[in-house]
Amino acid sequence: MKHSLEHIILEIHNKEDKILSQCKGIIDEAYEMTLYLQDLLFSIKKDIVDEGFKSDTEEIQFFRTIKPQILGKLIYYNKVYRIETNCPVNNGKMYYSYFSAHLANLKREYIEHICNTDFYRYYRSGRTDRDPVYFKRGNINYHDGLNSIVFEIDSEFSTFYDYKTARIIANELLYTYLLTKINPDENPDAISQKPGSSKDIFWTDSKNALVELTYALYASGVISHGKIGVRKISLMFQILFGITLGDLHHAFHRMKTRAGSRTAFLDQLKISLEEYMDKGL
Repeated sequence: MKHSLEHIILEIHNKEDKILSQCKGIIDEAYEMTLYLQDLLFSIKKDIVDEGFKSDTEEIQFFRTIKPQILGKLIYYNKVYRIETNCPVNNGKMYYSYFSAHLANLKREYIEHICNTDFYRYYRSGRTDRDPVYFKRGNINYHDGLNSIVFEIDSEFSTFYDYKTARIIANELLYTYLLTKINPDENPDAISQKPGSSKDIFWTDSKNALVELTYALYASGVISHGKIGVRKISLMFQILFGITLGDLHHAFHRMKTRAGSRTAFLDQLKISLEEYMDKGL
């Protein structure tokens, strides 16, 4: 199968990095990623339907790990777009209440429909013994009283449980996103209040590069003897450069799983400094 998990994750991350580097707003980012992921899923579906799988192992891997990564991100970005475009105000108590209500709904949905299920416990425990049942096509057991969405799925491109896995992934991303929106330390008002003396100071690399630097400073404990949180370090940079970094944890997760060097920006910083030192020799 030409669509490996590593290749898909790298492809998605590269697209996210490209969009983030353009410093677009969250609505534009979510919209573009929704369209991109929808097209990616459609393209892969065509390949799967046309070519099939070489083995049961390949089929299980696809529906357990590869498709849920794409579909989970698609559900996430589509939800973010809907939330952001329906937001009544840009800040204040109504803004906080709006995102708090969405967080409460997400938690309620998680408790009622996800965390108490046998499948969720199976997936979270890392078990694989029932993978042939959950992640091979044609094994849907209607006696289990499954959600009615099962009647709408494409049996050639879904096992139903790949959708449930995607929902778990999407809910985790949404949870982090909503927490970030209601966190007082990341109030958009504070970020917009850039000191007048630093109006000519702005960040010219990608947002991901600044996230990488932020986490490096946090992990090394070099600011306030390591007693300051990563969000406050991030806020410091956001105020200084007049930039909004958004979902830190999401960006950091992408950083941990990207192909090649996970510290590409820091690696380049070292090279640049050494080259600058060599000029003075």
